[in-house]
Amino acid sequence: MTEVVATNETILVVGGGISGMTAALEAAETGKQVILVEKRPYLGGRVSQLYKYFPKLCFPTCGLEINQRRAKMNPNVTVVTMAEVTRIAGESGNYNATLKISPRYVNENCTGCGDCAKAVDAEFDNEYDYGLSKRKGAYLPHLMAHPMRYVLDPRMIGTQDAEKAKAACQYEAIDLDMQEEELQVPCGAVVWATGWKPYDAAKIQPYGYGRVPNVVTNVEFERMADPKGPTGGKLVRPSDGKEAKNVAFVQCAGSRDRNHLLHCSRVCCMASLKQATYVADAYGEGADISVYYIDIRVIDRFEDFYEKVKRSAKTNFIKSKVASIVANTESGNPVLHGVDTEGYNRYANEHDLVVLATGMEPSVDADRFPTKIVINREGFIEPAPENGAIFAAGSAADALDVNRAVQHATGAALRAIQVVNRVAGTEG
Repeated sequence: MTEVVATNETILVVGGGISGMTAALEAAETGKQVILVEKRPYLGGRVSQLYKYFPKLCFPTCGLEINQRRAKMNPNVTVVTMAEVTRIAGESGNYNATLKISPRYVNENCTGCGDCAKAVDAEFDNEYDYGLSKRKGAYLPHLMAHPMRYVLDPRMIGTQDAEKAKAACQYEAIDLDMQEEELQVPCGAVVWATGWKPYDAAKIQPYGYGRVPNVVTNVEFERMADPKGPTGGKLVRPSDGKEAKNVAFVQCAGSRDRNHLLHCSRVCCMASLKQATYVADAYGEGADISVYYIDIRVIDRFEDFYEKVKRSAKTNFIKSKVASIVANTESGNPVLHGVDTEGYNRYANEHDLVVLATGMEPSVDADRFPTKIVINREGFIEPAPENGAIFAAGSAADALDVNRAVQHATGAALRAIQVVNRVAGTEG
């Protein structure tokens, strides 16, 4: 049974990605008690799925490792994974949150040895790789997962594979009798940091995602570039495994579009410029990179990165909103159709691989939100007085890159701290 000690001077942080971890740690390091709730089996969120950050092209593992170490060392932080907040009742300074905790079927005896995974045969689509690879039914979500504990897929329960996993564990860490739990948590303030999800590219019918071979999304391409990803870091075509040297990046795929996402996600241009360097690094002089764009939105220090990529002879920028993507049935190549809006020339350009720069959709479900909240037309949480002491952090509030999300989360933590300080002062 999960045990959590909390009072109305506790801060509840919902979402264990980079924003949630930041808010939780900043509050905890001022001495506040923090409950950090994450629906996945591990902390780190989508940042953990990146290969590199822009603009320095360093690896996210560094920043994640630092935050994970801070969380492990700070007794003020209680982490509850595989949990969702289903209800928030009360008022600023005096809330009660209801948590639904899904069973992991692996207890704290787990040493991360992996014997359970070796024992089972069942495989499922790997969520961490956006379905581009398979994982075992007993699995460690990724190599830096925190907590470093295996998980049993609930579809395994009641099967022989589940019994095999239990028998293989010499530490008695497999508990097939675990049940869903409901937990009541008092708190004075809530930081909502549930992040974002990639827009569903299948909804952009003219671009053929899911129907036209060798059309992938930017988040899928990011996993492909990672040496620990589904292709071992090789940039190859999903259809036949051939090297993808001629790669097209299609900007604003579903963004700034009244039929899809109204907003600009702000990170897509830089993400594609970053990914263009992956192709250039992989294939050198053999690389042929095209970026189809409405306009390139890079500001401040990112402008230098853009200019560097633009100077490369390997990269061609085409000012155009791609009209459609179809397949060359003989070669399996995707063919992009549209009009170059600088020269007003029609084109039908063939590429090895197309990467759709899909935008950031907030993971805020207005219909299922556990209390009344003010949400804008794009689906992000507004900083409204009606929200009381529920403060959005990072991409729950707006489309933000990692740097700005961390800054925003720090501000949300400060607002939550101010609320619980007032509670402590009143009660004192």
